[in-house]
Amino acid sequence: MHAVSERKIVLEMTNVYNNILELIGSTPLVKLNRVTEAIPATVYAKLESYNPGHSTKDRIALHIIESAEEKGLLEPGATIVETTSGNTGFSVAMVSIIKGYKCILAVSDKTKPEKIAYLKALGAKVFVCPASVPADDPRSYYEVAKRIAAETPNSIYINQYFNELNIDAHYRTTGPEIWEQTKGKITHIIACTGTGGTLSGSAKYLKEKNPDIKVIGVDADGSILKTYHETGKIDKSVIHPYQIEGLGKNLIPSALLFDLVDEFVRVNDEMSAYRTREIAMKEAIMGGYTTGAAVQGLLQYANSHPFTESDVVVVIFPDHGSRYITKVYNDQWMAEQGFTNNCIHSYDELHATEFVK
Repeated sequence: MHAVSERKIVLEMTNVYNNILELIGSTPLVKLNRVTEAIPATVYAKLESYNPGHSTKDRIALHIIESAEEKGLLEPGATIVETTSGNTGFSVAMVSIIKGYKCILAVSDKTKPEKIAYLKALGAKVFVCPASVPADDPRSYYEVAKRIAAETPNSIYINQYFNELNIDAHYRTTGPEIWEQTKGKITHIIACTGTGGTLSGSAKYLKEKNPDIKVIGVDADGSILKTYHETGKIDKSVIHPYQIEGLGKNLIPSALLFDLVDEFVRVNDEMSAYRTREIAMKEAIMGGYTTGAAVQGLLQYANSHPFTESDVVVVIFPDHGSRYITKVYNDQWMAEQGFTNNCIHSYDELHATEFVK
């Protein structure tokens, strides 16, 4: 027999990764045109939906879990517990799959069924808790998550609201990316505040580069964050139910560095919903409900703080609209909320259906 010589074929491969976690970060900036045409500044959207878990929360899930591994806090087969409005849960579940951990999540009953189904599809065990109870109520998703972590051997609680690594993840990644992408020309950063980690970490890095950069937080009507920033006091009289997920809070998260925020803008459910739909129709960007809230915050801020042509504004778009198809992108849901402004009529006209006979 003739010996068969073996040859090694070396392939030069690009965009090839060892696992999905290597895709986290390096998300694009995309210039907004039509929804911001009344603003003279150049406005960019930071599209965090380009992360593999389709939200900015991929960054903190990976960073917090890998930091726990480095400290020896996670043993093989460990359980990771977290409180989430959806996105952090997706990210934690995704990272847990790749790294071989179990995942238990506590979510509020504002979370839509399709989000819960998504979490379960990623192998997470999900506990649904009432959103209307105080944060310190034993039934709240904060307290339920803490109790589960305390009762589960070999587990850690991510605790994104009070975990400084939430800030650190964005200080290490999101902030530097924005600085490099704008070549240091950024003048304003605008982001929704839930845990506050995205805005705080990005702002911390950017303020170190240029203290004159304005940091604008977007809060929900029904949340205490804006009032707390202005008064230093928790005013429970401003708390009431609202629909936007992942925005605002009825507690003060330590992951939100209030001293770095120049101003808060408060937005409501209705205008944020219209704006979310408008972004899809005018920019072809399917963003989540907080995407509309962020742009609504930008427009409200511009009314009292006019931009100039030399301003470069970055608005963080936290997640993808596919998670809100039965909510803000659903005409029936919009009507049920009483959101029947002429914006809705314009969508209907644009989506008039033609049947081929």
